[in-house]
Amino acid sequence: MSFAKKVRKKADPIWQASFHHPFVKELGEGTLDLRRFRYYVMQDAYYLRHFARVQAIGAAKSPDLATTARLAHHAQSTCEAELSLHETFAELLGITDEEKAAFIPAPTAYAYTSHMYRAAYEGHLGDVIAAILPCYWLYYEIGERLKDCKPDEPIYQKWIGTYSSDWFRSLVEEQIARLDAIAEAVTEADRKRMEQHFLISSEYEYEFWEMAYYLETWPSARKEIQAYVHND
Repeated sequence: MSFAKKVRKKADPIWQASFHHPFVKELGEGTLDLRRFRYYVMQDAYYLRHFARVQAIGAAKSPDLATTARLAHHAQSTCEAELSLHETFAELLGITDEEKAAFIPAPTAYAYTSHMYRAAYEGHLGDVIAAILPCYWLYYEIGERLKDCKPDEPIYQKWIGTYSSDWFRSLVEEQIARLDAIAEAVTEADRKRMEQHFLISSEYEYEFWEMAYYLETWPSARKEIQAYVHND
């Protein structure tokens, strides 16, 4: 079994939880509250800005120019295609420039991006790919599961169409193949560390749905914390 298949199998319980999360299921059905999707779009735009930078770190850590070029292409694709999609969503959802300027990432979005940066800065290219691959791969599998869904909300149709596209599939397959090639050339200790990055990112992918569905906030914004402040 290839390294990628092995870590995918280990992560399967977490991925199954993502497949069956109410955010994902309701998005496919067209019943997801737009407030939740709006919140998700703002957090995901933040995530993708940092995701592109981690891809760029991967390009810098690549051992040859061909891989550097491909990782740079992935970073550029994230900036152009994914963020363009989010700009479209922002316009359709009425997200204002003032809201964007005042945006603060939720705890999960901040923690997930921090995890990727740590993997990237402390490790080699294999650590970078292992940390970012669940985002690619899980979204493609979700896109495949939802591709026959016809939600009444056009925004949800566009989201599904993006992640079930041949363009996106080709990017996913490229990164899977890259992970396997790197895993064959590194030490067992490296492979164990890469597996851990992959599993942690898979956990954060699930937490991202939770964050969006329940409109996660920092503790200081919660009513019980506010009550202590006002009582003082």
